[in-house]
Amino acid sequence: MKFALLDVRSGAVGLSGLAERLGSGDASARLDLPGGRRSVALPGGTYAEAFAVIAGALDELGVRGDVGAVGHRVVHGGERFSEPALITPEVLDAVRACVPLAPLHNPANIAGIEAARAAFPHLPQVAVFDTAFHQSMPEVAFRYAVPEAWYRQHGVRRYGFHGTSHAFVAAEAARELGRPLAELTLVTAHLGNGCSVCAVAGGRSVDTSMGLTPLEGLVMGTRSGDVDPGLHDFIARQAGLGLSEVTAALNRESGLLGLSGLSNDMRELEEAAARGHAGARLAVEAFVYRLAKQMAGMAVALGRVDALVFTGGIGENSAAVRGAVLARLGVLGAAVDPALNARAVRGESGRISPEGTLPALVVNTNEELMIARQTQDLLAGLKGAQA
Repeated sequence: MKFALLDVRSGAVGLSGLAERLGSGDASARLDLPGGRRSVALPGGTYAEAFAVIAGALDELGVRGDVGAVGHRVVHGGERFSEPALITPEVLDAVRACVPLAPLHNPANIAGIEAARAAFPHLPQVAVFDTAFHQSMPEVAFRYAVPEAWYRQHGVRRYGFHGTSHAFVAAEAARELGRPLAELTLVTAHLGNGCSVCAVAGGRSVDTSMGLTPLEGLVMGTRSGDVDPGLHDFIARQAGLGLSEVTAALNRESGLLGLSGLSNDMRELEEAAARGHAGARLAVEAFVYRLAKQMAGMAVALGRVDALVFTGGIGENSAAVRGAVLARLGVLGAAVDPALNARAVRGESGRISPEGTLPALVVNTNEELMIARQTQDLLAGLKGAQA
């Protein structure tokens, strides 16, 4: 569970941290305070303990009374939510109804919401959905070519994820380019352990690489990305695996880890590839190839591309990946400026392409700030409507 105390006006972070291994006896919370970093054991491994630690830190800083609201990242909102929502019992029931669509994520999101409501019962709480940004996709982009009953009765369609990140970096890219977001067509690439690309037209998602689940699309850290749907039946029969075992392997044993046989960490793979490790080299090259292919494909959804945007742990820090992708995207008029590209790995946002070529930017994402902004905007709108 990641957390942060944010001043929405300035973006200043007063407190941040991470509660890890919740649900186990080894759980702990890391607090990043103005005075330094601290680790606190959570013997029961519960969300309630984690929120008690957060509340204690807020009291220690003397700012608990200044907190105006709690914003929550919720992975899946289905078709119900195209905007953030004030959390009510009805909204929480709707999030529960989406558990079959995100069985690994939504239950944890619900547990966090319930613990936060118990810890801060008088504060308004808002759900910000990963899928909401992509609800503007046209039907031609979000429908699968499967029996219509699967869509109507079971919600089988493409939803997309990383919506808060794609929305944030699109707006920041427009600011960097000095142009109104409403006029721009952008291809944004969120590249971390999970990866997705998005076609953003006028600030709205019109297509994205992830689908019904976060498994579709690019090669990722441990996720396969796109595979032949017939693979499930084939490998189940050949290897004697159950359907859930195949799905688990595609989520946790595939991607960069599966191709390399070494690691899901791009930094480690780049170093190993440089030393001649064949699996690492294949993993990096496949990652780059599939990424370039998906980014180029997004031009179909946009009609034209005004800029390419890289973000996320790999997107912000791997000059080698960015350079290799841009080299493959010459068909779109892309190129890389090696000096600018190298400089961007030191936390600097900005252009990494030469003048006269398709602008390519590195933008540092800030999903926590985006959640805070959307939480504030929703509550301000509700307050205005009640006035």
